[in-house]
Amino acid sequence: MEVHIGNRIIDVELISKEGNLVRISIDNVVYEVDIVMAENGVCSIIYEGKCYNAEFTHSDDGKKYIVNTDLISFPVEIVDPQTKYIRSRRKDEIDQFQDRLASKIPGKVVKILVKEGDEVKAGQPVIIVEAMKMQNEYKVMNDCIIEKILVKEGENTVGDQTLVILK
Repeated sequence: MEVHIGNRIIDVELISKEGNLVRISIDNVVYEVDIVMAENGVCSIIYEGKCYNAEFTHSDDGKKYIVNTDLISFPVEIVDPQTKYIRSRRKDEIDQFQDRLASKIPGKVVKILVKEGDEVKAGQPVIIVEAMKMQNEYKVMNDCIIEKILVKEGENTVGDQTLVILK
């Protein structure tokens, strides 16, 4: 399964479990650990003779946690295979890299909500594209500036076409 720890994405696989002894693979490196789960999401992990304690606090979504250790706290999201597959297959989603917004499927530009040079905030809608009789609002993920708009209202788009360049 895929696990997001802060901005890092790791691949975790349970190899075997006998009582508290667990063999797991993290990014293809195998670890043998002794894990004891206590009450309320607290666990004790023994690895190579050293003991580590962690507390897992559920968020509203059952697969997101805040993990607290003695020194730091960090967000963790567990992405099971089904969720990963659904996310990869969502056709109405956009890809947003640092510098662009791109449509994944063909559609028609219904409305452009910004103009070149506009400063936009994270989550702000930029463009509306209709695909398969559904209108999809494409939003920026981070604060940025609209550098160039590569489509016009009424124009048809193709899959993986860059719609807007960001900076």
